Order: sequence, then C-alpha cells, then structure tokens
Amino acid sequence: MHEWTFPRLAGQLLRFGMVGGVVTLLSALIYYVSAARFGVPPLLANVLGYLVGGALGYVLHSRISFRGYGRRDRTALRTGRFAVVSLITFALNSLFVGVLTGPLDGATWWPVVPMIGVTPLVAFYLNRRWVFG
Repeated sequence: MHEWTFPRLAGQLLRFGMVGGVVTLLSALIYYVSAARFGVPPLLANVLGYLVGGALGYVLHSRISFRGYGRRDRTALRTGRFAVVSLITFALNSLFVGVLTGPLDGATWWPVVPMIGVTPLVAFYLNRRWVFG
C-alpha cells in the first residue's frame, strides 16, 4: 500500500535527500575528477561514477531511504526494478554529459549541475513509486 501522507513522504524525501545527496555527490565527483583531472573521456568518466553510485545507492536507499516502506518479500523484483531505474538515471546523466560536453562544447563541470539538480528528483519519484513501493 502506498502511503502518501505528508509526514511519511517528508521523512522519505529527507532520508532520500541525505543518502542520495552523498551518492550523487560521490558519483559526480568521480565523473568530474576522472574527466577534468585524469583526462578520461567524459562519457567513460560518467560510467565510472555510475558504477560506484549505483551499487552504493541500492544498499543505502533500501536500508535507509525507504526502510519500512513497501513489501519486503519481493527482493528479486525490487532489485531488478532498481537496476532499471538506475539505468534510466544513468542514461539521463549520459545525455547531460553527451550534450553539454559534446555539441554544446561546454566545460566538464556543466553536466554536474543537472546531475545534482534533476536526476535525483527523477530517481526519488521512480524509486518511491515503482521500486520500493
């Protein structure tokens, strides 16, 4: 059962923001340092950030952000759905990196802005509604 009461939603959003903030900042940092400091091509640097963030994100979100929410007897289904959401957010970040550092010829840091400001909102919505709900 999806509980959309304000206190419950606010608590999840706060926990998701804290956990997701750490995961997002770590992923963005790995992307930026790899691309800007070590010369890794931006899309490959995004893959490196995604791999670390995806693994850490599942563990922390399932144990902290959405603890006690949704059914816990469907671990395989939840894991598969988390993987799909993770791929969606990876594709979104790849789009930001590809467009902003490619055709727009922007600075390496440009994609970090939507990675931090847009992708987490998409991830929260999909995780709450579909993965952990």
